[in-house]
Amino acid sequence: MAELLSDTEISEALNKLPYWQRSGDVLERTAELANFPQAIAVVNRVAEIAESVNHHPDIDIRWRTVTFRCSTHSAGGITAQDVSLAEQIDSTIDAL
Repeated sequence: MAELLSDTEISEALNKLPYWQRSGDVLERTAELANFPQAIAVVNRVAEIAESVNHHPDIDIRWRTVTFRCSTHSAGGITAQDVSLAEQIDSTIDAL
């Protein structure tokens, strides 16, 4: 099982993830895309990444606004896997 990050480690990770915030035991980012098709494209790409690493975020999409929530449910909180996935989500959004 993945090891939970300490509060200090989470704070340090968030310093490198300016669009993310901590919400309890979850890393969360909301992104507003240009339009609905672009939002769906981001969700589809994140789904591919998540499948490839077998680590899946919670995703909420409302028209062109997408919210990602990363948490390692089996560990009960935030792990290095969540930080890595958040970085990959940022790269996906930035690539548009």
